[in-house]
Amino acid sequence: MAAPEPTLPLELGSLELTRRLVDIESVSGGETAIADAVEAALRPLAHLEVIRDGDAVVARTRLARERRVVIAGHLDTVPVNGNLPSRLEGDTLWGRGTVDMKGGCAVMLALAASITEPVVDVTWVFYDHEEVESSLNGLGRLARNRPELLAADFAILGEPSNGEVEGGCNGTLRADITARGRRAHSARAWMGENAIHALAPVLTRLAAHQPESIEVDGLVYREGLNAVGISGGVAGNVIPDEAVVHINYRFAPSRDAAEAEAVVRGLFPDFQVDIVDLAEGARPGLDAPLARAFVAAVGGEARPKYGWTDVARFSALGIPAVNYGPGDPSLAHADDERVPVEQIERCERGLRAWLTAS
Repeated sequence: MAAPEPTLPLELGSLELTRRLVDIESVSGGETAIADAVEAALRPLAHLEVIRDGDAVVARTRLARERRVVIAGHLDTVPVNGNLPSRLEGDTLWGRGTVDMKGGCAVMLALAASITEPVVDVTWVFYDHEEVESSLNGLGRLARNRPELLAADFAILGEPSNGEVEGGCNGTLRADITARGRRAHSARAWMGENAIHALAPVLTRLAAHQPESIEVDGLVYREGLNAVGISGGVAGNVIPDEAVVHINYRFAPSRDAAEAEAVVRGLFPDFQVDIVDLAEGARPGLDAPLARAFVAAVGGEARPKYGWTDVARFSALGIPAVNYGPGDPSLAHADDERVPVEQIERCERGLRAWLTAS
């Protein structure tokens, strides 16, 4: 007998909705079941127009307000590792996706259902494939194929931020730095050139590098430049003729892609540098009137987002955007992923106050 289709009764509230979302396994590439459940929950709501695009679900009000806001969250997670189903222990909910970012998606669902007359028009976006390569990202797909669905004056991404506003995000660059040598038998090493040894200056420069802290529109972004992998070697008795250090540069949103690339190439002018991934960051966007009103409504002080998030996609569309969601970002993808119930409830209260101006 087939298992029943998962359901998301929207009247249950954001905590129970978080549990139900978490218990629908949705590792990237397997989001159809959770997208079906989200669509089935939202489609009966008369105040929302619901649109399905692949495994992304868009629901929007059509109230002819002067301003429109996009509130977005991704439905996929990294692979499960013994952390499903969810469990509630005291005031903490445990399980894959509780932090990244089904708590934020649950808040979105609860508010989409219960706020029928927001003070701004709202487009709720639940999308797929965020945790994998950028070319598959559901929000990116919408931006390319259905940009009208993302048109807005301001955007909020429900990424984990400890229930505080985090403006913009750093950019990210990944590069391979290659050293070449000449193969030889390791018993006659003097007849070859060891490519792994030739990488020593690269590691020395990386270890000595002092990351900058750069103020952008009132927020200070800390950069980072690190080796994240190294590869090389042919066999246990062969001097290697090629070795590669894989690096990751997290750069402040004041730099564009060309400037970030120039920083990396300038540090390693005597090596082959191949850029393998590059995504610009997003400026905080906190000078926009809607952003100022949002920060005032939810309380607290805005902070910078050091990691890259999809706010950068909104920034590329000319839409100021911030991160605001329950969960500690340092627990995202961790096997002990967990979220305080208080943060889920606080984010729901904050967004509700802003969307209703109450």
